[in-house]
Amino acid sequence: MSTSSESFAPDPYTPTNGSTSYRVDHYDLALDYRLSSNRLGGRAVLTVTAHRGLHQLELDLRGLRTTRITSDTARIRSFKDRAGKLVIAFRDPVPAGSTFRLDIRYEGNPRPLTGIWGEIGWEELTDGVLVAGQPVGAPSWFPCNDHPSQKAVYRIAVTTNAGYRAICNGVLVSRIDRSSRTTWTYEQAEPMATYLATVQIGRYSLMALNDPARPAVGLPAPGAPREPGTPVPQYAAVPPALAPSARASLARQHEMMSVFEQSFGPYPYPQYLVVVADDDLEIPLEAQTLSIVGRNHLDQDWEAQRLIAHELAHQWFGNSVTAARWQDIWLHEGFACYAEWIWSEASGSTTADAHARSTHQRLGRAPQDLVLADPGAADMFDDRVYKRGALTLHALRKAAGDDAFFALLRSWSSEHRFGTATTADFIAFAVRTLPGAGVGDLLVPWLLSKALPAL
Repeated sequence: MSTSSESFAPDPYTPTNGSTSYRVDHYDLALDYRLSSNRLGGRAVLTVTAHRGLHQLELDLRGLRTTRITSDTARIRSFKDRAGKLVIAFRDPVPAGSTFRLDIRYEGNPRPLTGIWGEIGWEELTDGVLVAGQPVGAPSWFPCNDHPSQKAVYRIAVTTNAGYRAICNGVLVSRIDRSSRTTWTYEQAEPMATYLATVQIGRYSLMALNDPARPAVGLPAPGAPREPGTPVPQYAAVPPALAPSARASLARQHEMMSVFEQSFGPYPYPQYLVVVADDDLEIPLEAQTLSIVGRNHLDQDWEAQRLIAHELAHQWFGNSVTAARWQDIWLHEGFACYAEWIWSEASGSTTADAHARSTHQRLGRAPQDLVLADPGAADMFDDRVYKRGALTLHALRKAAGDDAFFALLRSWSSEHRFGTATTADFIAFAVRTLPGAGVGDLLVPWLLSKALPAL
């Protein structure tokens, strides 16, 4: 039987990515990036636990060249970059259950990876960098076990040109200025999927959002709990010229945070940051502890505000509670879409029920050929996944009543906090939480049938 980790790919939607034969417990990434030449030099120290005996191990890494691998706990026989994989062979088999470290040096000119979902990964902006990793962009900039079920903690240090701010997941723990270079180091203490790891580089100034008088320094230590009743620190990283419009566009985000904490439970992380890129972006993006919007998304109309709410909601649904398989992506997008309707209702605008009824009419005119809990790789980002997912939650809310429904959401986000879940987990959880309400009979047609149920 083959000992190659590629025999254990975890997901038919992304069959060439990830492995279940091992897990990475910790990524320690040190990146040196030069903007003018788009040149990246990287060092990745991975702490790995073998789930099976390993003669070799495959990491996902694409478009970059590995130059050296060492280990103080395993004997490396050889390594090579092959078809989007970094294949590492061991002199002696690594026993199942053992933990070892890999120290990997790599370099190159990172670029987006092209596939059925478009271009994903490390991308140059007009004056900076944006990383959008969903679903398979992480290997464009670091070697990883690239699958949402494979969560780990991170330390990310980025050295780049002076005058630019590098932003990564988690909280800033140090900044070291040298003559023409600055190193920014972040700690992401809560487990994170690889696709949510990010680097943003630009001429950004940092401003506090929920308290204009609060200085944007002294950020909380990694994993530091907030005092009960204190607001979540919220910041924006913004090109100075866009600061006034960013502050106006994000003025109600602190209200969104309060509504979502009431609806979903405590915010999962020590802080929240919105990066405003000095470019137009097709869509906003979420990453763990932060979101990225384009300058074209700065507005106070419903379309802009719903996107701000949507990305914030992903911190609970997608980032803290993560789908264990890509086919269950409605657990991210359906929940975040429904959060838009919750915010609309709470802010005194259109009710969730009105949103649901108009959306149901639109979907009724669309093709009935998509199964929400398994839409297929090509359709996993289809708008019907978002909207039908939201409708599923609204149907559950109407059946259970508001008190029981929001209690279920809070319990769901608490029970699976920093973990992963599947559609089957959600159905079982809802049936257990709402006994006697016929929840299983309600959810199965919404989730597992193509035909759109009546609302």
